[in-house]
Amino acid sequence: MTIHAPQDTTLDAGEMVALAEAALADIARVKGSVGRVIFGQESVVEQTVIAILAGGHALLVGVPGLAKTKLVETLGVSLGLDARRIQFTPDLMPSDIVGSEVMDQDETGRRSFRFIKGPVFAQLLMADEINRASPRTQSALLQSMQEYHVTVAGERHDLPAPFHVLATQNPLEQEGTYPLPEAQLDRFLMQVDVLYPDLEAERRILLETTGSNEQKAVPVLTAARLREIQSLVRRMPVAPSVVEAILTLVRSARPGNGHKEADAHIAWGPGPRASQSLMTCVRARALYEGRLAPSIDDVMALAEPILQHRMALNFAARAEGMSVRDVIAALKRDAVRS
Repeated sequence: MTIHAPQDTTLDAGEMVALAEAALADIARVKGSVGRVIFGQESVVEQTVIAILAGGHALLVGVPGLAKTKLVETLGVSLGLDARRIQFTPDLMPSDIVGSEVMDQDETGRRSFRFIKGPVFAQLLMADEINRASPRTQSALLQSMQEYHVTVAGERHDLPAPFHVLATQNPLEQEGTYPLPEAQLDRFLMQVDVLYPDLEAERRILLETTGSNEQKAVPVLTAARLREIQSLVRRMPVAPSVVEAILTLVRSARPGNGHKEADAHIAWGPGPRASQSLMTCVRARALYEGRLAPSIDDVMALAEPILQHRMALNFAARAEGMSVRDVIAALKRDAVRS
């Protein structure tokens, strides 16, 4: 995802505070609406909402049955977005996603082509099990994620605004799948790991989702209001110390920059898009948590979901049984000390 610099910086401090406080109230209502349906996945909800507030896409990785589809459906209702779902399969074609042209004939017998929009023309798109589709179909979605338009028969068709993709991926079953290439992974603002709920959350799931009065999400925002909040996120001030923390962390994750952990275990590291993603997401996280400016703690909290899919371990690290998370944890410890 390409992140552009904010263009409107003319607000004074009082106006900025007033807009931020209004956004804080709206975000709190969104959290309440989602919390009516999704239990025990606070970090997943937080990271997914942050990705949307930052204007990007997220990759949800977890085993089946952890309410990933339910989360996307609930967010669509709560944020007032037109939400759709595509179940990716090996035989799915690009035209099944972006749409296709059909030939029409009018009363005079004149024939012409008409474009029928595919399900990608949504404001919130769930790409379920995205790695089951062929690379050809994955690349069709990639253009939509990056360019916010599709091209069919040489004609450009703009997607609705806002446009967000929340894709899911099963980390266990890899047979018959097509791993996402690095170029497409980099288009996801963050990778959100969906873990099993804790005991109390699972008890609440049993009690509240198996009866006759299951809770439903309620509309809280509109698409226009969401875009206003996204614009506000881009205008939030970021302290120089936070900027330096982002640069230090991301650059240390690249081999050849003098960090012994990276040099020993990383085959390739994150590019500048990771720094851009962190810069935007720390602002969104501050707003999500009710603060008017991000801190270094936001950088450390978002380091793993933003970096883990943008770097790879070398053979020696894999032979030692290390994971990307282990390396990121070491990089965070060193970044905090510095």
